[in-house]
Formats: sequence, structure tokens, C-alpha cells
Amino acid sequence: MGDEIDRGGFEPADFDEFSRRLARETRLAREMFEAQSFAKDEYRLGFELEAWILDHNYFPSPVNQPLLKALDNPLAVAELSRFNVEFNCAPLAFEPGVLDRAEAAFSKMWAECNAIAHGLDANMVMIGTLPTIRDEDLTLKNITPLNRYYSLNEELQRRRRGLPVRIDISGEDRLVCEHFDLMLEAATTSFQIHLQTPADAALRYYNAGVAAAAPLLSACGNAPFLFGKGLWEETRIPLFEQAINFEGSGRVGLGRGYLEDSCLEHFEQNLRDHPVLLPVAYDDPPERLRHLRLHNGTIWRWNRLLIGFSEDGAPHLRIEHRILPAGPTIVDMIANTALYLGLIGHLASAGGGGSGGLPFAQAAENFYAAARHGLDAELHWPGEGRIRADALLLNRLLPAAREGLAAFGLTAEDASRLDLIEARVRSRRTGAAWQREALVAAKGDLHRLMAAYCERQRCGAPAHQWEL
Repeated sequence: MGDEIDRGGFEPADFDEFSRRLARETRLAREMFEAQSFAKDEYRLGFELEAWILDHNYFPSPVNQPLLKALDNPLAVAELSRFNVEFNCAPLAFEPGVLDRAEAAFSKMWAECNAIAHGLDANMVMIGTLPTIRDEDLTLKNITPLNRYYSLNEELQRRRRGLPVRIDISGEDRLVCEHFDLMLEAATTSFQIHLQTPADAALRYYNAGVAAAAPLLSACGNAPFLFGKGLWEETRIPLFEQAINFEGSGRVGLGRGYLEDSCLEHFEQNLRDHPVLLPVAYDDPPERLRHLRLHNGTIWRWNRLLIGFSEDGAPHLRIEHRILPAGPTIVDMIANTALYLGLIGHLASAGGGGSGGLPFAQAAENFYAAARHGLDAELHWPGEGRIRADALLLNRLLPAAREGLAAFGLTAEDASRLDLIEARVRSRRTGAAWQREALVAAKGDLHRLMAAYCERQRCGAPAHQWEL
């Protein structure tokens, strides 16, 4: 979905031709898996960060195009809305010190982008959902003018037969609203982790990402508000799932189960279960799998398997973990990365094909409980029964995550990033928890909340140390 397309206005024949090419490339992918063509011995780490551009009243500022033009960095690209941008980290060798290098790369780009934003009378902010977003901001006047976004919006509207998207989310408050286009998706911003793995380990790490999603998310929430309503700790989760849904499509979610025998199952399920949304015909050789990769990019699993190609043309597998919110700070997000890596490193070596013995149905139940309740979520866990998320993390999973990082070959210094997670859990001060407390301190004034949030984010200290 990151590549621009040369046109929209697709006809039935375009969908037929794309489906034919997609089926062919899925068969070719099977041959590649059977021939063990994918990279076998390399781990690499990458990231995507979606961020907001705000004016001085803490409303969205639709200036991503002049900002990106001035920044002139291929690792920074447009997002769906004119008030969001996406930053990418060049793939990093997975070796001791990788988290330090990731933090340095993000900090440098963030500082450069902020300097340009200030010249446009705007500010950059990392937050999962924006408390001050208004329905009037989420209209097509603010869509980034790229064919892929126009076409995706048109196709989703066609699939809904012109009916509106209905959002119904209950938390402390209840939000019920309707929307007629794709722009609700722009109300959510995330921090996504990419892990390239050897082909023979990808299945275990993919499954481990599903099993680990709930305890990870419970410790990392940063999206409690939308349209002035107090909703879930990670309101991004139900919002994105409901905003993209049509005819029970299930295009956003954890998937239908763990992978059992092969990573190919992921792509065969795409072909079997999900209709084509963007039928773009490419001239690339079938071996580049362009149609398979584009189709995969329009199925937004929270834990998604990707096929990529190295500079020498060799294919590789990587896992894109999409559950985490943007912010509150870069140091928080790097700590979240350490927890993710430690948990999947532990689970992938614990048997059960990476699941750690956690049934998929319980992993899914855990995930939504964590998104709703954060550290208060009651989770299922093998050997523990039902246990609150904070106790599970402190008593069992944080020590296991340290072992998991060591299993990846990272050092005690790398693992010290987990100290931040432990302090966050013990203080019960996630980004979402801080926002809720700060709104009370601000007597319900969302603009005062955002002023305090932005000031503390600029200071760079982790959120559990922020004052109200």
C-alpha cells in the first residue's frame, strides 16, 4: 500500500485480470516456499512511525505535502490524511546496540521534521488518537491527493453499497457515529515494528506475535480518547476494525488462527477469503510477486507477514507487528520494541509453534481485553489461568522477555530497556493512563490536556515520569 498507483476508475475486467495474476503468484509463492528460496540466515529490524501535524490550537494542520517536500527524505512519506506523515527507519542489522541505533535514527529525523514543521507554523506530535480531532477534520478535503487513497476510498464505498460506516465503541463513555468515507482511518496513528527473520523461523515468530499481543498492548496503551469521549485504552483497535469493515470482511484483525505448517497459509488465506480492492496491473516479472504483495497490503492484520526483496533480488520474510500506538515518546516506543522482541524471542523457543501453548481463541480474547482495559485486563495465560495483565508482566513475562532478548543475541544493556517497562507497569502510568489523569487535572479541557502532553513529549522523558 506504500506505492502510488498510476490510475483509478477500475472496471470489472481489471478485477478479473488482477485475480488471475494473484492466483498465479500465490502458486509461484508456494513453489518458492517449497524450494526454500527465502533468506535463511538473517535478522533485520525496521520501524514505521505515523505522526500528527498540529497547529497551535492542537487541531490537525493539513500541511504534509510542503513539509515532506522541504524534508526531502525518502524515509518520510505521506499518509492517508494531509495532517499525518509516516517515518521509516532503514533496516538495521539485528545485533547488540540495535535499539540504540534505532533511537538515534528516529530522534534525528524527528528533530529535522519538527524544525520544518515550525517553519510551517505547526508542530509534530506522536499520539495514538488525537483528543482534539473533530469530525470535520476527517473529510475528503483532507485526504492526501494520491491515486491509491482515492481508489481505496471509492472501492470501500462501493463494497458498502453506499452505506455509511457505523462506529459504536463503549468505554467510560459511548461513541456512536456514522461516516461515509475512508477518513476515519486517519484518526489512528501507530508505531509498527518490522522483524525480518530466517525463513525457517518466521512461522514461530509470527505465531508468537499473536500470543504476545495482549500483554504487550496492555503495557503500551496511548489512545484513550476520540471525539471528546473516554473509550478504550487503545481506541485505535476498535476504531480501525470498524472503519474498514464491510460485509463482515474481517480485513482488520488478528486473523483466523495461528499458522500451522507454513507461512504460505497466510497468503493462501488472502487469496481465498478476501476480495481484491485495488486491481492494479504491474509489468514486473511474476517472480516479484507485486500483485500478491499489493493484495496483502490491503488486508490489515494486526500481526502481518510480509514478503520483501533484498537489493540483490533475493526474497525474504518479515513480520510487521501493527498493534502499538504512536508515542508517547521515542524512548517509550523503543522500550515497547524491546518488550515485543523479548516476548516473541521467549515464546518462539518455548514450543507450541510459537504460541507458548496459548489457544488462538484465548489469544484473541486477551487482545481485545488488553485494548479495552490496559493493565487492568484479565488475561488467560498457560500455567496461570486468568491473571491480571500487570501481575502477569511483573511476575512472569518481563523476566521471560529478558531471556528472550538474550536468545536473540542481544546484551544486558539492550535488555535494560525493559527497566522502563517495569517502572511503567509498577507505577501504572501508561500513556493512556497519564492522559486520563491529566484530563481530570485539566478539568475536562482537551486543549489543556494536549498542551501538557506536547510539552512533556518535547522534554523526551518517558511518560511514566511525567507530571500532570
